[in-house]
Amino acid sequence: MKKAHIIIVSAALAALGSTAALNVTNANETAGEEVKTVAWYVANIPDARAQNQACHDNPSIQASANCANSLHALEITFKGGN
Repeated sequence: MKKAHIIIVSAALAALGSTAALNVTNANETAGEEVKTVAWYVANIPDARAQNQACHDNPSIQASANCANSLHALEITFKGGN
């Protein structure tokens, strides 16, 4: 029974540690770069293309908000806003 408690406590501490690391990562992402909206990228298509290319070239930033927003803006533009 004692081993089960140790395993549960260890799992809980691991979950808390990974959550804290995720929060620090997200804070660093937004602190270093201004997050632009989808609307901004739709109004600035050359910048959306440049951001999308940077995201394609650098897999470590592909999950960032700017990558998602620039891709969404390009999709909207390509589909004609529908």
